[in-house]
Amino acid sequence: MMTATETVQKGSKVWLLLLALVLLSNLVLYHTDFGLSLLPEEAKAVVLGSLFDFVITIPVLFMLYQKKFSAKSAILLFATGCVAARFLIPKSFLEPFLFVTWAGVAIESALFLLELAVIFVLVKYLPKIVRRVKESPLPLIFSFPKAVDEYIPNHQLIQLLCTDFLMFYYAFFSWKKKPKEGITLYKNSSYVVFQLMLIHAIVIETIGLHWWLHEKSMVLSLILLFLNVYSVIFLLGDLQAVRLNPVYVDDEAMYLSFGLLKRAEIRFEDIEGVKENPEIGKKRDKDTIDFIAGDFETPEPHLMLVMKKPVAVVSLLGVKKEYRKVLIRSDAPSELKQAVLDGMERCGRDNRED
Repeated sequence: MMTATETVQKGSKVWLLLLALVLLSNLVLYHTDFGLSLLPEEAKAVVLGSLFDFVITIPVLFMLYQKKFSAKSAILLFATGCVAARFLIPKSFLEPFLFVTWAGVAIESALFLLELAVIFVLVKYLPKIVRRVKESPLPLIFSFPKAVDEYIPNHQLIQLLCTDFLMFYYAFFSWKKKPKEGITLYKNSSYVVFQLMLIHAIVIETIGLHWWLHEKSMVLSLILLFLNVYSVIFLLGDLQAVRLNPVYVDDEAMYLSFGLLKRAEIRFEDIEGVKENPEIGKKRDKDTIDFIAGDFETPEPHLMLVMKKPVAVVSLLGVKKEYRKVLIRSDAPSELKQAVLDGMERCGRDNRED
C-alpha cells in the first residue's frame, strides 16, 4: 500500500501531467501542419476554447500541482495565461479576442510596476545588506537571506531575487574560492558526476532541439533556449553551493544546506534525540526532510534528528516548511554525530545554569 506522502506526490504528478498535455495539445494545434489541418474555416470556437485553457484550465492545474490557492496567485496566473496566449496562438486566429490578451498585459504591467518598487527598495538597502553579510560568521547561503530579511519585509519577488543572486554568484563568481573545512554531504556519492551528466545532457538537447524547433516556431525555440540556459546556470550554481558549504556548527546551532535547494538552521536545544540504525530511512512521511546526496537512487541516511518542535526548512524561492525529523547522510557520520551530541550537551548545560 502507498503511504499518504506517496499518494500526495502521485496526485501532484497527475496535475502536472494534465497541465503538460493541455499545453502540448494547444501547441500542436497551432504550430504543426497536422494541427492546422484540423482547424475549421470558422475557428472562433476553437480559439475560444484555447483561451479558456490558457486563462482558466492551466492556472487551475498549476495551483493544484503547487497545492497553493490565493487570490494573488490566481490573478497573476490569469494575466500570465493571457500574455502566453498572445504569443502562442497565431495573431490571425486571435484577432477577434485581442481584448482578452490586452487585459492580461494591463494586469502584468500593473504588477510589474509594483514589483519594480520592491526591487527599488532592495537596491536602496543593498549596501547595508552587503555590510551585514561581511560581518556575519555564517556562510553566504545563510547570511545573505538573513541580512535581506532584516531590512526588507518578506516578499515573493525578494525571495526570487535572493535565489537568483545566490545562483549567479555561485555559478560565475565562486570558482576561485576553496571549500571551507567541515563535514561534507556529497563526496562519498556520485552527486557531482550526476550533476555534470545532467548539464551535459541539457546542453546537447538544447543544441539539437533548438536547431530543429527554430524552423517550426521562433517563439517556442527562444523560450526553450532561455529555460535550458537558466537550468544549466542553476545546476552549476547549485553544484558550487554544495561544494563550498559544508555543515557549519557554532555554539548554539548546526547550519545544514544542500546547495540552493534546501537549508535549515537546527538549534541544538530543539533536538530531542538522535537515532542511528539501518531502518531509520525506510519509513518517511510528510514530517520528514532529508539532506542526502542522491543520484540514480537515494542512499540510506546515517542519522535521524528528532526535534522537540518542528524545524523550518527553506527551499527554493524562500518557501518554508516545517519538519519534525531530519535525515542526514554525511562523509563523516561519526564526527557529525559527535558534533550534534556535544551541541546538545552544551545547550543543556547552559539551560541548567540559567
